[in-house]
Amino acid sequence: MDFRLLGWNAHWRDLFASYASKSLSPGRVVSEHRGAYVVETEPGTRGAVLGGRLRHQTTTRSALPAVGDFVAVRLSVGESGDGPAVIDAVLPRRTAFVRRAAGTRSDDQVIAANVDVVFVMVGLDHDFNLRRVERYLAAVWDSGATPVILLNKADLCEELDARIEDLRRTGMGVPGLALSALHSDGLEALRSYMHEGVTAGVVGSSGVGKSTLLNRLLGREVQATAGVRSHDSRGRHTTTHRELFVLPEGGIVIDTPGMREFQLSASNEVSAHSNAGGVETVFGEIERLAERCRFADCAHQGEPGCAVREAVDQGRLPADRLASYEKLMKELRYEEARLDPSARDERKRVGRIGTKAARRMYRERQR
Repeated sequence: MDFRLLGWNAHWRDLFASYASKSLSPGRVVSEHRGAYVVETEPGTRGAVLGGRLRHQTTTRSALPAVGDFVAVRLSVGESGDGPAVIDAVLPRRTAFVRRAAGTRSDDQVIAANVDVVFVMVGLDHDFNLRRVERYLAAVWDSGATPVILLNKADLCEELDARIEDLRRTGMGVPGLALSALHSDGLEALRSYMHEGVTAGVVGSSGVGKSTLLNRLLGREVQATAGVRSHDSRGRHTTTHRELFVLPEGGIVIDTPGMREFQLSASNEVSAHSNAGGVETVFGEIERLAERCRFADCAHQGEPGCAVREAVDQGRLPADRLASYEKLMKELRYEEARLDPSARDERKRVGRIGTKAARRMYRERQR
């Protein structure tokens, strides 16, 4: 495969220059499952393992190779030359779509690295949930990638215009494309985002149609698919690991398993941005309203002169959208306080900190 089709360009060549003198080769991680990697290199596809130094010196899960990462690998030089590659280093990421690891673990999980655009896929059935979309979009903006919303199963929706209007009224300003992956309807608009060297990630709940979409884009059945339960449109995890695919017409897609639990990350280990910035981008109209509140530390809980509550009372701001914003900001503040031992005392104040005070807290800690 021409390595340029995998997104290799002058940017990555410059970052790799110091490794070339060490007899290492460039590669890109195309899949990872339980610590086993598959890496695409210029000579071909190889299984790969972590080098000893990388394995022992890495202190966080998010620093390990993830699907989409460009890496420096040591190729086998024996008689066959087809042994596993050894990953010695991960090149600095341009972007990283991250969530907090599911369960009780506190570290970050990199869903996809070095993605240019993230397709947030929503089913036009029981899966349609604006609050979940807001959560995904906050993580996408924070990753450094550009979000696009895919409204799948348009053939099953009798209220398509109303659903699109629901998205428009949220003020997110993110493009929304209606399509039917099953019937290959609406894919041309999606393909306009894809061309040689561009990497896209696809995220969404189980059963939303991500694997079906990938099969249609590739023109062959590469991912297993399954139906959803009729009463709530919940799907089964037919995709069990993340994997990178090169499209025949150019472009790269990273398919991901469905995520029923998606918690925002409060750390800055992977991205140069703060997740608070992602939330502020998604809820830009609330941020602008908050600047007009009488008090700088307004918590929007009944204080006099609160421009945010005034907008809710006048019907200019949906109450459930404000509740979603406050929930995400509270979640991020709590996570930061939990991760930072010096901020443990702030846990008790999490529910009382106003949005402006929260922004100041984030910015001061980022300096």
